[in-house]
Amino acid sequence: MVGTQRCEFCGKDIEPGTGMAFVRTKDGSIHWFCSKKCKVKGFEQGFKPRETKWTTAYEKGGKEK
Repeated sequence: MVGTQRCEFCGKDIEPGTGMAFVRTKDGSIHWFCSKKCKVKGFEQGFKPRETKWTTAYEKGGKEK
């Protein structure tokens, strides 16, 4: 049985058969994302999880603005 993956941006668990995998062509690394929102904001636009309010990294020690 396949185990769950963890979203690279928000930190949520991804159930088997859901989410999306992005494979980087330069080095072959695999990045898992739970939604398009996480992929676009986290990977393509370069947002930081510590500064995004809906992530678990923010809840653990993000900045209060």
